[in-house]
Amino acid sequence: MKIIFMGTPDFAEQILDALVAAGHEIVLAVTQPDKPRGRKKILTSPEVKRYAAEHGIEVLQPVSIRQPEAVAKLAQYPADVAVVAAFGQILPKEVLKMPRLGCVNVHASILPKYRGAAPIQWAVLNGDETTGVTTMQMGVGLDDGDILEQEEISLDPHETGASLFDRLAAVGRGLIVRTLEDLDAGRIQARPQDPSQASHVGMIRKDMGRLDFSRPAEELERVVRGLNSWPSAFTSYQGTTLKIWRAGVLRDECQVAEDPRDAQDRSGPDAARVPKAISTVGSSAVCPGRIFAVTNDAIYVKCGRGLLRIEEIQKAGKKNMSAADFLRGHKIRAGESLGL
Repeated sequence: MKIIFMGTPDFAEQILDALVAAGHEIVLAVTQPDKPRGRKKILTSPEVKRYAAEHGIEVLQPVSIRQPEAVAKLAQYPADVAVVAAFGQILPKEVLKMPRLGCVNVHASILPKYRGAAPIQWAVLNGDETTGVTTMQMGVGLDDGDILEQEEISLDPHETGASLFDRLAAVGRGLIVRTLEDLDAGRIQARPQDPSQASHVGMIRKDMGRLDFSRPAEELERVVRGLNSWPSAFTSYQGTTLKIWRAGVLRDECQVAEDPRDAQDRSGPDAARVPKAISTVGSSAVCPGRIFAVTNDAIYVKCGRGLLRIEEIQKAGKKNMSAADFLRGHKIRAGESLGL
């Protein structure tokens, strides 16, 4: 098929690569304008633009796809279908009607759940047991088009935003190729979404990673997993930012002092055994954010409910490391506070 591809970040790059690998002809890649990134705010091209340049695909970067000049430009590229993945702009009616088979969107959720941005991270943040990828015939609204095909997967109890991204990108690669084959052959009966079941999620912001220890420990553990690898969960200790890359949950404070031969973290059947605390503080003196206990390989922090067991840390300007390695170089003690 002749395809106009529209997408911007790494998830979209994976979908574009699948189309190229399947032998489709990409007549044009449409992506967002270059933007400053990183601490130094260096002007950086989107992943889709870089991929297109490496494969000799012409690129269009409109500030708005609704601009008359952008619509006129697209009309110059006859295509069988437009494939859209994490593009970041809503298409106007004129564009939706251009290709013979319309515009097909690849969305990383089981629609109508999680319309909008960042559905991958939100599935982890909300503790979902399943998620997946949907291909849909695009409409004029936000992710409200008719469903073409879907593929569902189960989340691992230790799933992170990064690991789920990789899994859903792999699902999306296969699903879009299959959808285009079925659509072209007339084998798909599109079905409308049930608007009463729709939910919307917004973009992930960097400040969402700040751990609020007044919340339950199980919620914070999902923040740690869901915001891995960006923007990451973080807190502060004595004026220094600490990124938290791995954590566990203890629902009962007395677990920390139990003998390791019969004490186990109740957050999951595969969790590590809890070593005997080398530094503890009485529960009556503990408030959210206060360090309840320190062991050789973990820091236990009091939350609104339960304890968050910090297992992997990264100090500002340093590499991430296990809590055991971190504690060998830092004299953190029970009774001190995080987040101040």
